[in-house]
Amino acid sequence: MAARAPEPQVLLCLGALLARWVAAGLEAVVIGEVHENITLHCGNVSGTRGPVTWFRNDLEPTFLLSSNSSLLPAKPRFSLVNASSLHIEALSLQDEGNYTCREVLNETRLFQVWLQVASGPYQVEVNISTTGKLPNGTLYTTKGSQVDFSCTSSSRPPPVVEWWFQAPESRIEFFGSNLTVSCFTLLLMSRNLQGNYTCLARNTLSRRHRKVTTELLVYSPPSSALECWAEMLPKLFMLKLTCRWDGGYPDPNFLWTEEPGDVVVGTSKLGVEMLNRSQLSDGKKFKCVGSHIVGPESGATCVVQIRSPSLLSEPMRTCFVGGSVTLTCQVSGAYPFAKILWLRNLTQPEAVIQPSSHYLITQNGQSSTLTIQNCSQDRDEGYYVCRAENPVGVREVDIWLSVKEPLNIVGIVGTIVSLLLLGLAIISGLMLYYSPVFCWKLGNTIRGQDMGDVMVLVDEEEEELEEEEDAAEEEEEEEEEEEEANEREELPKEIHKHGHIHRVTALVNGNIDWMANGLQALQDDSSEQQSDIVQEEDRPV
Repeated sequence: MAARAPEPQVLLCLGALLARWVAAGLEAVVIGEVHENITLHCGNVSGTRGPVTWFRNDLEPTFLLSSNSSLLPAKPRFSLVNASSLHIEALSLQDEGNYTCREVLNETRLFQVWLQVASGPYQVEVNISTTGKLPNGTLYTTKGSQVDFSCTSSSRPPPVVEWWFQAPESRIEFFGSNLTVSCFTLLLMSRNLQGNYTCLARNTLSRRHRKVTTELLVYSPPSSALECWAEMLPKLFMLKLTCRWDGGYPDPNFLWTEEPGDVVVGTSKLGVEMLNRSQLSDGKKFKCVGSHIVGPESGATCVVQIRSPSLLSEPMRTCFVGGSVTLTCQVSGAYPFAKILWLRNLTQPEAVIQPSSHYLITQNGQSSTLTIQNCSQDRDEGYYVCRAENPVGVREVDIWLSVKEPLNIVGIVGTIVSLLLLGLAIISGLMLYYSPVFCWKLGNTIRGQDMGDVMVLVDEEEEELEEEEDAAEEEEEEEEEEEEANEREELPKEIHKHGHIHRVTALVNGNIDWMANGLQALQDDSSEQQSDIVQEEDRPV
């Protein structure tokens, strides 16, 4: 005969007893997880056990399993362990509830177990509103922006969500927690908020938790203008192109191209490229293009143009023996800046002049000077070469230095004074020869004598002679011409008019006796001429 299930009347009585025991707080709580196995113990009793029967307490008790082999279990997942405990395989949420164990041994004892089934947390989802995502999945945002954070998870019972933050090389910090959903917002993001954000969802029953960590980077665009320049490496004679765009995070990317044609020279995060001389020519342009992940979409550009040097210097300089001289060399138009060297063009190859007590070399910008001290004709006279070179080209200029003996200043001054005195004497002699009247006046002035009367006498006599000559010319031109010719040939005669001048010359020259005789002769000649004129007037025309 097959075993029968317990009568309904018995179950009703059992339910009433369980209700009283639950109210008295005699139940045990067991927590299991979905898809896991669980064992419910029938009281905490040791020793001999009597027949055991397990019931599920819903609205009314439901038979599950009995130690009586004649009674089959309600489900195959149910089984007895140690002849008293209920073992349930593959728990589901429907298995949660009150379970009752009835043991009959001398008396009937009932043990209640409260089974709670926990699930999750599953599918922890973190959402961060950011600017973008890197190829490796890392999120980034822009400095000064607003970022929203949210975290959700499925769990039974609903999980507690916690947020944790850890900055680079710092300890982890607790942000806060709440039930079911955790959301918060960070305003004005800055570099100190860059780091790992962790969302942790915890099941309060099973104490099981899951967490998701997301790295968030805070980027900032460059705050300065793009700069680029070219320079020469001192020993390699190569051109170094450098591009800089400061103030941004992370470092920008740089692209160097050759203009025109946009021929790519190189790309890097350092912005540095090295070029040898074969890639260079005078006037060539190179362009740097800088780009940043949160910078302007078009990026920023700058251009450098390289130039070979030009030289300007004096071709010849002079130095006195024992003195010093400075040679100057000016470089213009060179980019990058040229290296300036001084060489002595005496041997092949030319030897570079090194600074010493004899040679002083100074450089100010693109201007260099070579000072030679204690000049020596044998050692220092000759050609000096100023050389300017950069990766684009080399230029040289020759300067001839002549070394001379110092000049005798005293001898030169004496010579100049002697020449001046000689010239003055010559001029004085010429004036004395060609201008006797001036000499006569000068002599009188020197002697302090008043010669005004004499001068008047000479002037009046000359006027009378001129009148006589005019009258004679009107009467007899031919005779007057012959007389004049005779007078010129027979100088000096007292009758000729120019004889007065010679006598005056004697006066000017300072001969007092000649002066008296001259005045007397002048008066005699005047009276004779007047008588001659009267006689001529009496003659018939």
